[in-house]
Amino acid sequence: MNIKIFHGFDDVLVEVSLALIPLLVLFVIFQVFFLRLPRNKIIDILKGMALTFIGLALFLQGVHVGFFPVGEHMGSIMGALSYNWILIPVGFVLGFVATFAEPAVRILNHEVERVSSGYIPHRVMLYTLSIGVACSIALSMARMLLGIPLWYIIIPGYLVALVMIRYSSKTFTAIAFDSGGVATGPMTVTFIMAISVGAASVLEGRDPLLDGFGMITLVALAPILSVLVLGLLYQRGEHKGASHDQS
Repeated sequence: MNIKIFHGFDDVLVEVSLALIPLLVLFVIFQVFFLRLPRNKIIDILKGMALTFIGLALFLQGVHVGFFPVGEHMGSIMGALSYNWILIPVGFVLGFVATFAEPAVRILNHEVERVSSGYIPHRVMLYTLSIGVACSIALSMARMLLGIPLWYIIIPGYLVALVMIRYSSKTFTAIAFDSGGVATGPMTVTFIMAISVGAASVLEGRDPLLDGFGMITLVALAPILSVLVLGLLYQRGEHKGASHDQS
């Protein structure tokens, strides 16, 4: 095993510890004064926290030694090509698969299906979010290649979202804005952002700080729009069904 894989792992362990210790302290306080859970339940929770600690530490170390370097290398290679427009379709595919594999997205989708009693299937939500993020990554790559300012896309995008809220149901509005935060998870941020920064670093006239970043903002916007569109499609289907029943 290459020992360089674990270079800086001690710093990662400290960071994860500082993130999880406050949660553990809060749990102990609530357990003593409010929850009073049985012993076997406490043991299960502590086991879960231990697995979370190990998983987060290994994941973050993998990001440092794997995701970031590979993503930046891929971005710099594609950005230096004479046909660097290939970043757009590649970004679409990577955005789709990264969201499809995002753990937080799957948890949200299952919760939506459970709370809605199957009215909104988790697979419908999964494909809706994956396609939305894929489109946003492709748009972000096109923005970087063409040098389009970020606010030319962000402001109209959120204005469209606000207009769609007027015609969407409260249920889909709430789900949409939660989806925007969930989609910007570790898979998307760690890998695809690295590709964007790597490509911006080799494109002529592009600044990695100005053009490489901003992608995550588009990723947060895309699920909001895609879920609101899904809500409008649901409403349209319900209206058609009601009209058919009346006739």
